[in-house]
Amino acid sequence: MHQKDNLTFASILIMVSFVSISLISNIASAKIGNVFGFAVDMGTFLYPLIFTIRDLVHKRLGKNVAQKLIIISSISVLFMSMYFYLVGLVPEDKSWDLNDAFVSIVSPVFRIALASIISAAISELLDTEIYHIIYKKFKSKFQWLRVVASNGVSIPIDSIIFSLIAFFGQLPTSAIFQIIIFNIVVKYIVTIFSVPMIYIFKDKSYNKN
Repeated sequence: MHQKDNLTFASILIMVSFVSISLISNIASAKIGNVFGFAVDMGTFLYPLIFTIRDLVHKRLGKNVAQKLIIISSISVLFMSMYFYLVGLVPEDKSWDLNDAFVSIVSPVFRIALASIISAAISELLDTEIYHIIYKKFKSKFQWLRVVASNGVSIPIDSIIFSLIAFFGQLPTSAIFQIIIFNIVVKYIVTIFSVPMIYIFKDKSYNKN
């Protein structure tokens, strides 16, 4: 019974981590920083983990659960952005003089959230399909290849779609190009370091997917 509780906790932990990272990354992306001379949205350093965590969900709970979690995460991001927008519309109290700063920060989050929802839905569902193809072909062999292959295709697609929707017309083309390149490079680096995570759990639920 104790072992079963531990397994349940682990499953909840990776699913909550997936949604949490998605939300935090979207808020952080409202800031465009300068790192090593490159323009970069500041969600870049955290968001890449979501691809490998998605792989863990897929491995532990199966393809169908991974697909549903992607949809749930997208809905959560949309709700967050809508709530921030509505909060910005509420008149500020006279004792609080930070309303303009608050609105200027959270207002872009709506466009970023829209970009995130579209790019995540496309890239993460594609990631799911590629991961599943690799699993079906090699079963329990070459588990690292599931992460490398699925992330290798989904990362550039996510970065390009997200950056164009989130920043086109708002930032110079050169800055957007820098964001795309930096995003892809950082996400690939995070992927390399996150590959060992795939060995945390054993494969489950594939007889049902």
